[in-house]
Amino acid sequence: MTEHFVFIKKVDLNNNCPICYNNDGLELTCSQKIVETNFYKKVTSEIKYDMACGNCKSTIYPVNWTDDIERVFEYHKKAFKLLKPSTHLKRATWLAILSGVILAICMVAVLVYSQL
Repeated sequence: MTEHFVFIKKVDLNNNCPICYNNDGLELTCSQKIVETNFYKKVTSEIKYDMACGNCKSTIYPVNWTDDIERVFEYHKKAFKLLKPSTHLKRATWLAILSGVILAICMVAVLVYSQL
């Protein structure tokens, strides 16, 4: 089972960086988690937001966010177009289901004909 995050969108922010105080280096990145196995691929509702400063090359954690950064974050959080959470069954799953149905039909046929 593999889990990975798919890039959704990156937004440049005009807020001051709480570390270096530069106002043109903040970037907000949004990613969504996808779980993939041999039998299915699932888009989850788990979202990861990362904020980094391109000027001082540091990650800005929510503890360091100012009120202005939080307001801008909430605004952009609503604007991101996320993938709908869904599950896609792969070919192996459909083959297993079909094999099970055929096996069940054969078992019922054998039981019916053995009763005659």
